[in-house]
Amino acid sequence: MRGLFLFCIKIYPRFQHLVVNFDSLTPIAMTQFKNYTVPYSPAPAFSRSVAYFSMEFAIHQPLKIYSGGLGFLSGSHLRSAFELKQNLIGIGILWKYGYYDQLRNQDQTLKAEWYEKNYSFLEDTGIKFTVLVHNQPVWVKAFYLAPETFQSAPLFLLSTDLPENDYLSQTITHRLYDSDTAAKVAQMMLLGIGGATLIDILGFNPEVYHLNEAHGVSCAFYLMKKYGNKEEVQKRMVFTTHTPEEAGNEKHDFHLCEKMSYFYGHSAEEVRQLTGMEGTQFNHSLAALRFARAANGVSKLHGEVSRQMWGGYAGIPAIQSITNAQNWKYWADKQLYRFMEEADNAAFDDRKRYLKKRAFEIVADQTGKIFDPDVLTIVWARRFASYKRPDLIARDLEKFEALVNNSQLPVQIIWAGKPYPMDYGAISVFNSLVHLSKRHKNVAVCVGYELGLSKRLKQASDLWLNNPRVPREASGTSGMTASMNGSVNFSTDDGWICEFARHGENSFIVPQCDYHHLPIEDQDDQDLENLYQILNSEILPLYYSNKRKWRDIVQAGMQDVRVTFESNRMAREYYELIYK
Repeated sequence: MRGLFLFCIKIYPRFQHLVVNFDSLTPIAMTQFKNYTVPYSPAPAFSRSVAYFSMEFAIHQPLKIYSGGLGFLSGSHLRSAFELKQNLIGIGILWKYGYYDQLRNQDQTLKAEWYEKNYSFLEDTGIKFTVLVHNQPVWVKAFYLAPETFQSAPLFLLSTDLPENDYLSQTITHRLYDSDTAAKVAQMMLLGIGGATLIDILGFNPEVYHLNEAHGVSCAFYLMKKYGNKEEVQKRMVFTTHTPEEAGNEKHDFHLCEKMSYFYGHSAEEVRQLTGMEGTQFNHSLAALRFARAANGVSKLHGEVSRQMWGGYAGIPAIQSITNAQNWKYWADKQLYRFMEEADNAAFDDRKRYLKKRAFEIVADQTGKIFDPDVLTIVWARRFASYKRPDLIARDLEKFEALVNNSQLPVQIIWAGKPYPMDYGAISVFNSLVHLSKRHKNVAVCVGYELGLSKRLKQASDLWLNNPRVPREASGTSGMTASMNGSVNFSTDDGWICEFARHGENSFIVPQCDYHHLPIEDQDDQDLENLYQILNSEILPLYYSNKRKWRDIVQAGMQDVRVTFESNRMAREYYELIYK
């Protein structure tokens, strides 16, 4: 098939003279390689074959190819696909330097570094194929994460960091979400076109191509060449949108995309006809919606927001909702659950105290501060982004100082999370919190927020603080895994929380203000006022005066999250509602 192994990658403007020659043949090099189909018999209910495309996967701490919630979600999805024996494989990219390594400058502020990662547990498949960029081949190699390594569905990771390539071609797979616009477009091409090419080489023949966010939508143009018409592509493609945020619904210049061969031989005019787009900007999410036969948001609220957001666009499927979830087997502290099920309250309390004390060793190592496991510990930890308002609780310094200096009802506060390394506004907020923490022995900011630290801080937490502006958090799954480790959610009423929360019974909720009409500054002020009112009048007195009731709230959250927000439920719903 002409063009089967053509994959067009370049970094513009450094290669702006390059174009694709679709009449040229490009080589594929394969040593004798084993059959990389799903290495177990799929369960009958999940026999439909699915290729799951995601820019990031948080499978396990040693494999650093993720940045935040999207990766945490896709990692749990692959773990549940393995547990349920679903006929699903993951397609991603092997990021040589990961997202970045979060370290500190001399004054404790954030320092972003990029270190080479090497993974002995990944298997070289022996599969290499080239893509032509102005008749210059760029080699792509496929690596394999076997299911038994970390108990996840089969995962294939693509790399251009090969000696056969020039340095610029090698850098395509160096940094997740490269800040250079054209480099990011090249990465999206690698995921979409490169992933679809690999699937054909493997002979997997998926009945469903699942785009976890729109990063891989370039595979639609590959499939157009393969199947010959849009209807055949739509039969096979489904799309999950994860955010209403502009930054998560990327647009790029049509001319840039065409020049970079993103459209896999289709002209910009043909693409406009296929996608119904006008103007100069190619909207990746809109393209994904118009190539998909089914689409979903990641919570009931996000489904509603997405239908409003995209409702004015013709030619898109009905947007359903499948609420995100996290894998209980990977995330939960099993001893806490055992003691809860045995109604052994003393052992339950002792276990939670031990978990806090152990996690506080990390805090002490990083900050020199020794926290008390008997003190209410508030943790805010997730990706640093402006709409998540990481510093909200500290914006009123008078209230904040009164909170952290209250000797009668003491608290400890920990922040952690990675800002995007080029988001200088978010980095500034992170650093301001670092400087604030220096004034208080019971306030700390940790670095290195990845899977390992995430789990430890959830175990350290009594109160998991989550205060995004409603309705901008599509789902937000960190609170699910916090509940799995004996923490109580304290959140604004957004994302998955709307389906979970019973105020004062399994969580505490900041009531919604008028998010439709109030200016952002007034929203923040009102949310902050409500947050402190609930914290001071309800949470702190309850924690210190009624341990039994507090334990009941903790355990209600643990039970509710396992029943409804465990990723096996989510993985089943994708087969039942989207893949069918």
